[in-house]
Amino acid sequence: MAILWPAFALFALTMFSVFRLARMRFAAARAGSVDPRFYKIFKGEGERPELAAVTRNVVNLYEMPTLFYAGTAFAVAAGAPGTALVTLGWAYVALRVLHSAIHVTTNKVRWRFRVFAASWLVLIAYWAVLGATIARSAPAASSGG
Repeated sequence: MAILWPAFALFALTMFSVFRLARMRFAAARAGSVDPRFYKIFKGEGERPELAAVTRNVVNLYEMPTLFYAGTAFAVAAGAPGTALVTLGWAYVALRVLHSAIHVTTNKVRWRFRVFAASWLVLIAYWAVLGATIARSAPAASSGG
């Protein structure tokens, strides 16, 4: 099913980001730029800004994308994945990749927010198309009593 490929791609981005973050955290702790005890309860002298941005990016990948994964699961369960949903799914993933790239490189808030807002609008469209598709395919309610 083509509808699943964008979800797999977003999952791959998330796993790549988590592994990258782990590698960076271990390196920072080894280099002494972060006290390893900080990670116990995330209190005290924290991460340097570059590492904190990567941490925040990973957290972002566990927030709004969960609505995308849920929509994809609903589309599959309802037998509703069509070309529009697949196209919107890939657009959403492309925007999340771009958002992540901005977040962990330049971290220009204006650019990042614009990409975030675009991904949010695409996700709303994704759910609107999904809802309309399911509504069209639902059997008419019986008037029996």
